[in-house]
Amino acid sequence: MKLLTATTRYYLRLTVGLFALASGLLYLGFDWALRNEVEELLYNRQLHIQKQVARGLPLPAAPFADNLERSRQPRPLGFSDTLLLDPVEDEMVPFRRLTFRLPHSGVASAPEWVTLRKSLVETEDVLVVVLGVLLVVLVLLLGGVVALNRWLARHLWAPFQHTLATLRTYDLQRHQPLTLPTPAIDEFGELNQALNTLSERLVSDYESLREFTENAAHETQTPLAIIQAQLEQLLQAPALQADEQLTTLLGAALGGTRRLSRLHQALTLLTRLENHQFAPAQAVPVLLEQLLHDRVALLEPLLTARQVQLTLHAEPPLPARPMHPGLADSLLQNLLHNAIKHNYPGGRIDVRLSAQVLEISNTGPAPLGDPTRFFERFRKHNAASDSPGLGLSIAQHICAYYGFGIEYSFAAAGSRHILRVQFA
Repeated sequence: MKLLTATTRYYLRLTVGLFALASGLLYLGFDWALRNEVEELLYNRQLHIQKQVARGLPLPAAPFADNLERSRQPRPLGFSDTLLLDPVEDEMVPFRRLTFRLPHSGVASAPEWVTLRKSLVETEDVLVVVLGVLLVVLVLLLGGVVALNRWLARHLWAPFQHTLATLRTYDLQRHQPLTLPTPAIDEFGELNQALNTLSERLVSDYESLREFTENAAHETQTPLAIIQAQLEQLLQAPALQADEQLTTLLGAALGGTRRLSRLHQALTLLTRLENHQFAPAQAVPVLLEQLLHDRVALLEPLLTARQVQLTLHAEPPLPARPMHPGLADSLLQNLLHNAIKHNYPGGRIDVRLSAQVLEISNTGPAPLGDPTRFFERFRKHNAASDSPGLGLSIAQHICAYYGFGIEYSFAAAGSRHILRVQFA
């Protein structure tokens, strides 16, 4: 829910509540005032009648007599309400009445009770008009509140909306801090200034981290290559052939160095992908079908050693895709290596390539972890594996770099792992 919508709801609730309370009090006030006016009128007529009777004059004649009733029977004194039938409208009409006792007009005369009545129809009409006016004012007030908040959303909150739109499209990897303007509203100006300062610090820290990563990758590459080459030379030295224990130790050290070298290369590639260091000008039309055949041919010895059968299905026409050749090769290599590594001896790999999708499915044991986390860094299906666990993460970054979609699924029927790359 938007902030203005929430505040508008509170304003409307408060306005309706206060207006309802004020309308009720105003209604009661008007009703009391009008009834008091009617009672005062009836009381004045009572005084008038009593004076006439005291002077020996007869009671008033029509039309006043229509609202006057005389009775020899005792009746409750004072004011009261009643309903009488209106012969013209043929409906019950509310009246306010005043009953009082006339004194004896003579020695032999009996007391008499007089009832004066006054219609309250005019009073109710006034109250209906008042309530109607209040209702119209309430509707106009609520409409004005809603219109005012919409105007505020379009004008006063425009700098805030601009800031949100800028933040949604901001990319730290462009290495540019935010340049938000300073609006006339102080609060929005302070917010933009704080965001500008924060983005400058983020860009500075990001640049420092990127430079450190590049320098560390560059400085460690050469020593690793030297260590690996020297270990290979030591293993081939004739003097070490007779010492089996030392040969085993050097072999383990060489294996660890190779794993460290692969980890170094994978992390370097991920860093370059995240920093967008592959220029668009380096992209060339790549035929993925030909690249797949070349990669499968290189993996043939590994497939034979693992006793895995690979089948490639290509569905023409297959357009060339503008990609960096190294990234295209790395994408296919990581996906195929993943299918071989997580397979049974004697298993199968099916590769299907079309203009819209690249799908690699392989047999293998059911996944043990959460499939939604397989694309995270250093995520391994088998903790004892010598793989650094970066293959699928690299594949995902390459797909994201070119706007491709990649997803993993497992089909229990046939126990098949499926990796699908959806081309944009």
